[in-house]
Amino acid sequence: MDEPPLHPRVETVAEDIETMETRGAATIADAAASALVTQAAESRAETPAAFRGEIRAAARTLLDTRPTAVSLPNALRYVLQRMDGESVAALRASVERAGSSFRDQLDRAQDDLGEIGANRLRDGDRVMTHCHSTDAVACIEHAVQQGKAISAVVKETRPRKQGHITARELRELGVPVTLIVDSAARRSLGDVDHVLVGADAIAADGSVVNKIGTSGLAVNARERGTPVMVAAQTIKLHPDTMTGHTVDIEMRDESEVIAPEDRAEIGEITVENPAFDVTPPRHVDAIVTERGQFPPESVVTLMRELFGEGTREPWAEPTTREAERRPEDES
Repeated sequence: MDEPPLHPRVETVAEDIETMETRGAATIADAAASALVTQAAESRAETPAAFRGEIRAAARTLLDTRPTAVSLPNALRYVLQRMDGESVAALRASVERAGSSFRDQLDRAQDDLGEIGANRLRDGDRVMTHCHSTDAVACIEHAVQQGKAISAVVKETRPRKQGHITARELRELGVPVTLIVDSAARRSLGDVDHVLVGADAIAADGSVVNKIGTSGLAVNARERGTPVMVAAQTIKLHPDTMTGHTVDIEMRDESEVIAPEDRAEIGEITVENPAFDVTPPRHVDAIVTERGQFPPESVVTLMRELFGEGTREPWAEPTTREAERRPEDES
């Protein structure tokens, strides 16, 4: 069966996400919700069934671009689960309301998260960061705005050295920064009050998927008695893990680790470049979101509140039995 017609805006957004012209969890989520709203607003569907089919098809097109980017399916779920009505007009209005609500919440989320995270930081605290996380930086920014003197030990975070971005942004906030190589982290942990990191995804059991090296840092911090705080908006929660789904770990190109000429000089070797690792919940003290701060084992409660008991795929075409429940759609 042919897919319903898609608005050009949906196809453009999908291409931008796939080629990473649009990147970052919040930016991807915002673009996806906006594309669904455009599809709804410009739809020429004549029946509720046709309208629903168009929105689901648009969602599938967006989802297929980067299925492992957890914020993308979360944005689609939010909008599609709130699509409701017995006429095209009612369905259109519900999608537009849901998209607008999602984008408004997304716009406020980092600010709210930063304020909550800042409350865990005291005047004079020294934090250690890993990689670059706008959510983690937001916590420090709000602490500075509260008048607290905060300093930072920033790990380079190789191979891409995203820690340099963190260092620059913290200096722009007036935060004193000490930059260290990753292997010096354990030596410096005795001089810091918190480890503060972001997350690419958070599983139902409270495990944190983040830039490679996070897990080792958390283990060392636990041994040293340094609390580990994870700053992550709820769009980073991974509801599929409630049903046993595992989080895929991306393997990146070996050229990030070693230059071709160096590889040739060494000889035949295997190069692995995992982008992320998984930190067990026992090594995390608190997960800070825009909804509040949670011990890792309580994240599943928040996940159920936002996504329900199990995971649904509202972008999938309904089964025959499900379709039979909507006889009004053909009227």
